[in-house]
Formats: sequence, C-alpha cells, structure tokens
Amino acid sequence: MRVAGLLPGIGLGLSLATLAFVPGAWAQASLSGYQGAWLAGGLDCSEIYASTGKGASFKKPVNIFAPAFIVAGNRLRTPQATCRIKSVKPTGDRQRLALDCANAVAGHEVMVLMATQPDNSLKRFFNEQDTVGSAYQRCSR
Repeated sequence: MRVAGLLPGIGLGLSLATLAFVPGAWAQASLSGYQGAWLAGGLDCSEIYASTGKGASFKKPVNIFAPAFIVAGNRLRTPQATCRIKSVKPTGDRQRLALDCANAVAGHEVMVLMATQPDNSLKRFFNEQDTVGSAYQRCSR
C-alpha cells in the first residue's frame, strides 16, 4: 500500500530529472563537431598546447593573447576564461552557442556564432552580418 502511494511521486521525479538532462544531452550531441583544441592566426599548435592523457591543455605559462580555445564536453576554455555551454541553436548554416563564462575577475553570458567547415576546420563569426568569419584549425580531438 505504501509503495503504491510512492509511485506517482517517483514517476514525477524521474520525469523532471529527464527534462532537466535532455537539453544538455542535445547540446552535447550538437557539439560533437566542435570537440577538441582549436587555434587561429597561423600559429603552430605545439606553441600553445601540451598533450595530456585526456586531450590537450594550454602550455604553461599560458599565452593569454593566443586566439585559441578547447571544447571538452559542454565546456569551452580559452586562455583566460572557462565557459559552460548552456545551449546550442542552429542559425542557418551556423550554430549559436550560449556560454556562461567566468574568469579571474567576473562572470558573464556570451553568445558565439560558429560553423564547422568541410576541411575539418571551423569559423567563428562576430555577428550575423559577418560573412567571412575567423578560421580555426583543429589541433587535437
């Protein structure tokens, strides 16, 4: 009798838990092409990144001016900030990433427009009117 009374509450709890995790799972799936270490500006990957057993990390001392970032799971790290990728939404041939970022001084929300390219690179766009974008090469997965 007591178990039967608990079942509706358990079902509701599982439903809410599923709803909480589905958007994150969707964002994770749509980020698969962005996973890894990325670098722009014609620099050599070995100047910026060091290999670890789990992937790449920024070399010490970190070059805070390097046009570089690492996407691992639902995290995006730059030389100066760590961001949680809150959502990924398609916008034409691009994807809009909503980031919740923090650095040593403050935290803030950032919107980024990116698109993977056929040559396994990606482009970051400054806004929707930007037709050229900035090219990034993949250094590691």
